[in-house]
Amino acid sequence: MSPSILDTVIGETAASDPSAAAEHYKSAVELEADGEREQAIELLRKAVDCDDTANHQFKLAYLLDLVGEEDEATAIYEQICSGDRPHMNALLNLAVLHEDRGEIGEAEKCLRQILDTSPNHWRARMFMKDVQASRNMYYDEEHARDLAKRNALLDTPVTDFELSVRARNCLKKMQIRTLGDLLRISEAELLSYKNFGETSLTEIKTMLASKGLRLGQGLEGQYTWARRQIYDQLRGKATDAVLNKPISVLDLSVRARKALQFLGIQSLGDLATRTEAELMGVKNFGATSLTEVREKLTEFSLLLRTLD
Repeated sequence: MSPSILDTVIGETAASDPSAAAEHYKSAVELEADGEREQAIELLRKAVDCDDTANHQFKLAYLLDLVGEEDEATAIYEQICSGDRPHMNALLNLAVLHEDRGEIGEAEKCLRQILDTSPNHWRARMFMKDVQASRNMYYDEEHARDLAKRNALLDTPVTDFELSVRARNCLKKMQIRTLGDLLRISEAELLSYKNFGETSLTEIKTMLASKGLRLGQGLEGQYTWARRQIYDQLRGKATDAVLNKPISVLDLSVRARKALQFLGIQSLGDLATRTEAELMGVKNFGATSLTEVREKLTEFSLLLRTLD
């Protein structure tokens, strides 16, 4: 990313003025509707100078791309995507720009970031198929280098990182030796281990975040396909209207509700793809909470998944 490009867009000493930014943005949208893209871009630059929110930056990058300023658009999209919660549409547009340049590995990284957060994002899934088809057409040296670096990182022993004695001992007893091992375990599994508490969890999550990694990341690709198959089977037992109902309709106790939130369960369909063991693995989720969840699910003619 070129700092000089970003400096011209965002400004180094611009004062925050959300009200002025909103006015500039509104006028820019009106100009764009009239086909005056160049004037709209200038107003969007002012909007970003006054308040560099993701929406203002995204609109500016989008118009810059339309008028052929791909380098500047790319720099802004990368800026938007550098935060903890990247802008989905910015990642998608950035993937398109990379793919157009033949940077297949970079395009795939953007799409994987979207699908890690939203596995059913249909546009990202469709584009990923195209990108992977393009990859098969030629050898991507950059991707090969990135893959080698990633594998080397995942093979790094956890003892190489600054962790507390308690965290180190717990990981050793759980036979978690490398970063790769950490990516294949969930927060719930760590917290369920004796003497492993929130402090150690926060410590490990911070260490992983510094590497652009997170707990359970290695499980996502492994379980996404299987869970989708299970979800499809549920359609024979309940309608989509029932499966898509939010967890809130169960009116669960605070303890049970927090456990489901911890596992990222948002709908009845999500819950019905889970096993009793997965729920019981969450700290403070006991037999009483399990009975409560099972009884509430039966009101909608659903059950927790059982293993064959």
